[in-house]
Amino acid sequence: MIKDLALEQVVGDHHALGTSITLQIFGTQNRDLLQKSFDLIDHYEDIFTVNRDESEVMDINHAAGEHPVQVSSAVYGLVKLAVEKSRENFGFNALIGPVVKLWHIGFKGAHVPKDEEIKDRMLLTDPFKVVLNDSDQSVFLKMKGMELDLGGIAKGWIADRIRDLWRAYGVEAGIINLGGNILLVGDSPKRISGQWSIGVQDPKQPRGDNITSVMVPECSAVTSGTYERYLVVNGKKYHHLIDPRTGYPVKTDLAGVTTFTKTSVEAEIECKRLFFAGKPLKGWHDNPDRIGAIFVYNDEHIEYDNLDD
Repeated sequence: MIKDLALEQVVGDHHALGTSITLQIFGTQNRDLLQKSFDLIDHYEDIFTVNRDESEVMDINHAAGEHPVQVSSAVYGLVKLAVEKSRENFGFNALIGPVVKLWHIGFKGAHVPKDEEIKDRMLLTDPFKVVLNDSDQSVFLKMKGMELDLGGIAKGWIADRIRDLWRAYGVEAGIINLGGNILLVGDSPKRISGQWSIGVQDPKQPRGDNITSVMVPECSAVTSGTYERYLVVNGKKYHHLIDPRTGYPVKTDLAGVTTFTKTSVEAEIECKRLFFAGKPLKGWHDNPDRIGAIFVYNDEHIEYDNLDD
């Protein structure tokens, strides 16, 4: 018998973090928690954003090459995580902004930069030139022109905080969808198994058309792909995922990879690790927090890592 939770629910839509957000809570018709969730998302956007001139992260960027900036615990914790992962050099780099802006792929003025321009900007992307001071929660970018951008990790971290909020209010089941970054909360009330059905985008079709789907337990699902933002020059296609080790779009046979992990911030990080690796990594899911991954290649063949199709 399907749980009674599925019989009543509230759904709310919101625009923040540069994307469309949908929250769905099962087992209630009270919309108050939806509004609290949207308010929390807006708060985190206010302190993390680099798309406005003022935020705590922009305070760090404005002071690059000049002085450290003391920030709130939330910002310091996420910056520290982002910098530590950037130093692992697997493809994720929270300092890659100056190079990404040079290419500007997906936006007006996108072009292929000169090699020298890329080399110059690459000097500003060294995560070891970030000084983190735990004692006063300050961050210092050593070179003028350096920029921190938490966009590749913040949505996942925020989704995890929304789940914390829901759990504090006793939510048993729900779906947090931050523009395609999915976090499933609790067991699915629609199936006796408690498993959720997740679709994986077909890279050659409009958004919402799936190439495959899988059944998964409570987890987060995040996708990195080359198919949504790209630039074509003289018949050559340049996608928007810049390899911080080269300054150029990463060369890969992958169209996209979707990771399934227990927390959404880890899904963000591990999605990039697997995308830049271009294939399943031996021992990757030995970590119990990593449930599995799906690799969709340019020739449309699919590889399931630790998951059944």
